[in-house]
Amino acid sequence: MNDLKNLQRRKALDARNRQADKDVLSRIICDQFIAQPIYRQAQTVMWYIHCRSEVRTQAALLNELATGKRIAIPYCTKDERGHNKLGLWRLEDFSELVPGMWGILEPPKQRWGKPGKEIAPEQLDCIMVPGVAFDRNGGRLGNGAGYYDRLFKNVRADATLIGVCFESQLVEQVVMDAHDVAMDYVITEKNIYTGKGRRFSS
Repeated sequence: MNDLKNLQRRKALDARNRQADKDVLSRIICDQFIAQPIYRQAQTVMWYIHCRSEVRTQAALLNELATGKRIAIPYCTKDERGHNKLGLWRLEDFSELVPGMWGILEPPKQRWGKPGKEIAPEQLDCIMVPGVAFDRNGGRLGNGAGYYDRLFKNVRADATLIGVCFESQLVEQVVMDAHDVAMDYVITEKNIYTGKGRRFSS
């Protein structure tokens, strides 16, 4: 299973790295995300800040901050057992952030846990989810570190998971383990696919 996942991950990463016009296509994808009624109705939404060849989010996120939407961004930390975990920071301005792990913008460590800035996973209504590969049924393949897997265990059952990727990252069927979680929707520059979601995840 791991060999199949790693092969799928390498192929999808290659496709993502080769993707042309990333800025233009990312804008289309982010606009589609913002236009969803689920997003519009959500009180608290999680965006990610892109790195490497991911769908680029910063320009659209900057615009959304200006609307006053309550937005959380993830940052990489550890739980009490030393396992990988995503902290959630209420973002109000990009000036709050500094380069962190892998050069991704995040709140400075000395501010982690600050009252009023930390958001609990249970507060999230809508979650933008990055990935290396997706399929049209909502299957997702991440980087393999487990950050998002642990987050999904702690969000509410009615929180909407929306994967975003370039169409070139889509595969026929993502290799998924029993603990892997399917997306409710997958948005690309060409389409919006309705996924199986957690209702049908093992």
